[in-house]
Amino acid sequence: MKYEEDNHYIDRVLNGDVGAYAMLVAKHKNLVFSIAMKILNNREDAEEVAQDCFVKVYSALGTFEKKSKFSTWLYRIVYNASVSRTRKKRIEQVPLDDYVIQNYTGGDAPGSAEEIDPEVQKALIGRAMEKLADHDQLLVTLFYKSDNSIDEISRITGMSASNVKVRLHRIRKKLQYDLAGMMSKAGVY
Repeated sequence: MKYEEDNHYIDRVLNGDVGAYAMLVAKHKNLVFSIAMKILNNREDAEEVAQDCFVKVYSALGTFEKKSKFSTWLYRIVYNASVSRTRKKRIEQVPLDDYVIQNYTGGDAPGSAEEIDPEVQKALIGRAMEKLADHDQLLVTLFYKSDNSIDEISRITGMSASNVKVRLHRIRKKLQYDLAGMMSKAGVY
């Protein structure tokens, strides 16, 4: 289904067409759930946070100033609600292995990705992504899968833009390192 710009639906909702909000929900529900799931790592909690956030956003829609994209505002609300939920449950985040990242340079990776069967590539990347901490998976999802800019990710997560850049760089290095290890074990090189 082809969706209109978010502001089109927002204007309709604010003018009394409450059914237009269903289009905003349909348009953003998958990424809202993904953000919550990456942070909470629990399907039931992620569904509850996503639903609560859509209700909260609906109630606050009149306060949305349209200075940024609606999606950035929405994802920020989901991110904050998810982080708050983890704090309440005292879930410990797994830190990124900085030692491995700092001691690994880009030139150390053997071979070329173009030499690998696309299905094998996809499987290896999926396994490498699973090894990332949930917060790092979220950053990759926001940047690569959802095409959010560094500034948008910064507003969503509350991290500075330079911190987002550094984290993405470290995540890419870690993925490169993990993929090289998996490929050598699989005999791809």
